[in-house]
Amino acid sequence: MEERKVLSDPSLQAMDVATAAPAETLDRKHALMMERLSNRHQARLAEKSQLNSITNASFESTQSFLSQFSQSKLSIDSQLSRIRQEPDPALKPHLDTISLEISTLEKLVAESSYFLPPYELRACLNTVDQLKQTLDDVSSLVLPRKKFSFKNKPISKTVDSPVVCVTEKMQNVDLENLRFSDSWVAQGFKGIAKGTLVKKFITEESRGKNEEFTLSDLRECKVGLMGCLRSLFVDKLINCKVYVGAVMGSVLIEGVEGCVFVLASHQIRIHDAKNCDFYLRVRSRPIIEDSHGVRFAPYCLNYEGIEADLKEANLGEETGNWMKVDDFRWLRAVQSPNWSILPENERTGVVDVSNLGPLE
Repeated sequence: MEERKVLSDPSLQAMDVATAAPAETLDRKHALMMERLSNRHQARLAEKSQLNSITNASFESTQSFLSQFSQSKLSIDSQLSRIRQEPDPALKPHLDTISLEISTLEKLVAESSYFLPPYELRACLNTVDQLKQTLDDVSSLVLPRKKFSFKNKPISKTVDSPVVCVTEKMQNVDLENLRFSDSWVAQGFKGIAKGTLVKKFITEESRGKNEEFTLSDLRECKVGLMGCLRSLFVDKLINCKVYVGAVMGSVLIEGVEGCVFVLASHQIRIHDAKNCDFYLRVRSRPIIEDSHGVRFAPYCLNYEGIEADLKEANLGEETGNWMKVDDFRWLRAVQSPNWSILPENERTGVVDVSNLGPLE
């Protein structure tokens, strides 16, 4: 009778319910915690699997590229060696062919820059530069320059802030006697401080040539490139402003600091950039590596004929990829701290390079 009374006691039943409630809450919390841990584990496995697949694909692509690059380099080296042994002015057309092969190899490096490791990329670019230098050396043997002679020429004073305007029509000018010939190279600008540099591609000619261009070792310069280019290589720029029309292929940027770039291109890869702003229109996602303090905004360039140039390069429409940056040194799921969107109140307005002035 006492046992039956205890079991039917309302106060004891209430105590059982009160004890059971915290237990159910604890079980629920435990289940939620286990679910979160399971989801986190699955996410890590998926991220690891994706990274492995990307790494394997990149490895295969890198091996294939390096094999092709090596074969092309050996072929060019062999041709240059034969010409060096028996230099003959009649071989000039052959030198032109070799120059085209080197340009093709340079384009291959630019187009493959997306999956190449930084070390391999720099090594290939250095190899291309060495091939260009060897070609110049061999060319001087085949077609030696005229002997130097003194002439009564007026001595021009050095200008601290040169304004160099180069057009396609200047290709027939004697670059030996051009005032800023030391700063102008066959395919770009190199080694200039505090200058305003303008390259105007004549539409009908440049689109057929699909020219490549290089900017190297520039400091506190303003650069304007108008027209259509095939590819653009940028190396070692400090405190410069670079405004570029349409690039039909790739833009490769390395070793820049405190610069502003306004670019339209199909592919853009940025390595070792510090505190730079990029105003982009790009067909694929921009890639950064070993960079910090870089900010991005939409393309804002203008000059007469730019719409036709962008359309010709299939860059007429804004894709929004300027804000979809991939940081190859940041593989976590959260936003990379190395780049950010440039605040609207800090962005420059539309830049018109039709009459480019000195750097402000």
